[in-house]
Amino acid sequence: MVRRNAGGPAVTRGLDTSFLVAAEVSGHADHAAARRLASSLRQKGDRFALAPQALAEFVHIVTDAKRFTAPLTMPQALERARVWWDDSNVERVWPDESAVSWFLAAMTQHQLGRKRVLDTLLAGTFRSAGITSLLTLNAADFAVFGEFTCLPLAAPSAQT
Repeated sequence: MVRRNAGGPAVTRGLDTSFLVAAEVSGHADHAAARRLASSLRQKGDRFALAPQALAEFVHIVTDAKRFTAPLTMPQALERARVWWDDSNVERVWPDESAVSWFLAAMTQHQLGRKRVLDTLLAGTFRSAGITSLLTLNAADFAVFGEFTCLPLAAPSAQT
């Protein structure tokens, strides 16, 4: 597996659930911007990294009628998740022993609560895979760690 982080000509960018939701839910306020950014990054030669826990959270969120007036059906959500998971431009990353150890230490060090569990494990998974550039709508969730660059939806050409 080739590991790249922010700063090289082509970058592998970790996909956070929030970005996947925006990219796949047409009624999401950031839908068009997320789609444009993903397309622009692909054209530059960038790749994406996806962890199974983000995929599971994506399915959970997009099928939730409390979050969306027209949620996806389970078959629709699973199909969209499968498209991302099987994309040849997407590198699958897994939480390994290093990711879990980092997760436990980060939760303690930063005194994070229950609402930060999933993002912190995701951060540990990306970190363990050598990925420091993330696509997320929640950059503040990752800023506390001081190790990640989160690409904004606007102006992708100005970012590395």
